Amino acid sequence: MQAQISTAAVAAALPAEKAQAASPWRSVVRARLVALDTALVIIAVGCAFVLRFGQAEVERASSADYLWVSLALIVCWMVSLWGAQTYRAEYLALGSEEFRRVIRATLSVFGLFAIVSMVFKLEISRSFLAVALPLGLCLLLLGRATARMLLNKQRGRGRFVDPVLIIGAPQEVRYVASRVGGHPAAGYRVAGVATGEGHAEGFQLSNGEIVPDVGAMEGALDSAKLLGASGIIVAGQSRVDRGSLRQLSWSMEGSGISLALASRMTDVAGPRIHWRPIEGLPLMSVEMPRYSGVRFAAKRAFDFAASLIGLLILAPVMAVIAVIIKLDSPGPVFFRQTRVGVNGSTFEMVKFRSMVVDAEDRLADLKDLNEGHGALFKLRDDPRITKVGAVLRKYSLDELPQLFNVVTGDMSLVGPRPPLPSEVESYEAHVKRRLNVKPGITGPWQVGGRSNLTWEETVRKDLYYVENWSLAGDILILIKTVRAVLMRDGAY
Repeated sequence: MQAQISTAAVAAALPAEKAQAASPWRSVVRARLVALDTALVIIAVGCAFVLRFGQAEVERASSADYLWVSLALIVCWMVSLWGAQTYRAEYLALGSEEFRRVIRATLSVFGLFAIVSMVFKLEISRSFLAVALPLGLCLLLLGRATARMLLNKQRGRGRFVDPVLIIGAPQEVRYVASRVGGHPAAGYRVAGVATGEGHAEGFQLSNGEIVPDVGAMEGALDSAKLLGASGIIVAGQSRVDRGSLRQLSWSMEGSGISLALASRMTDVAGPRIHWRPIEGLPLMSVEMPRYSGVRFAAKRAFDFAASLIGLLILAPVMAVIAVIIKLDSPGPVFFRQTRVGVNGSTFEMVKFRSMVVDAEDRLADLKDLNEGHGALFKLRDDPRITKVGAVLRKYSLDELPQLFNVVTGDMSLVGPRPPLPSEVESYEAHVKRRLNVKPGITGPWQVGGRSNLTWEETVRKDLYYVENWSLAGDILILIKTVRAVLMRDGAY
């Protein structure tokens, strides 16, 4: 028989503030985002208006109905953003879905304007729309990225989060809690659990935190209300049968508390999971990953264009770095090393030299001091690193020459870390799947902790990226990389 702690006991064990209803942070954040997007859309359309007609002709253009066209564009743009559900809390500050919806909403409204102008033969300036579209989209994406950074900062302080009750077996509860509770951007705080065992002293999560265990699933809704939880997450189904889950969902109608199901399949397939209803039976369909086709061609085109532009912009900075390296220590400016690329092919990776010339020969003497995990060699105070090299590594400036590798097609801007041949020799079979795509200058390991990650965490992040990458996700990782570099997260 499953143990169950009374709701009265749960209430008595809780601090007073935890028994209160969750703060309506969603409305606050949504209102601020709507205001931000409206301001950015007005700026974009206003700039397009002025750039198209010029200062001298703005007054004449206004009288020529373009003011009404601009107002209609602003209204339609905002309606499209709302209709695309870009303000749903589930998409805010997490993953790339928010950015994808903003892009789709923007393209939709301009497609609508193009169709309307053709059908009704309206004379709408193409150059006006050509300026408003890219400018507005860039401003919206930049605004959302900035808002996401600020929201995550607040979530790291415990604000703007949803308290949740997690239901399931102890092992499954710990796993889900570590994923949702250990990731501030997810916007969740574990308020309590229901393991079916009813630990009177509380339940210890993997991070050491003790939370109330309300016991069995029966009465979970009442317990969630007492905990001040705004959602219930069902972790696995070993302790939850179909009938109980249905009863729980029925009882939650009108409560304002959300229900979510967590499956470990999402850790493997993620966005490749699709639901197919067959005669009332929901089947989870897992799309097989693909490593060629139009999406990879688009990725290559983006890599080539972005890296070429990056080289042109950063050329003066790279020239200064080259001179400083030459003055700091004897040896070449660049460090070249054989790395393993896509499908096991090898290439010569280029970096700014950050170590002494005989660094490779001295590696054997430092093997016993290795602080890395698995096949990686890492040493926080590596004596082979030069003074200039330490600064370059701190801000990842030593990796700038890898843009040449991206231009030549050996690397991508985003991808798994490029391994050494000796590291690949020690790879287990599943780890070799990292070689199914091109290695990247940055990647999930770069924005997820870098040198602070264990080998297992690095592999898990890389494999998830390999099988579930997207161009929007790549752009998001590039944005996060800028922050990680400036904050020097795990860099040494």
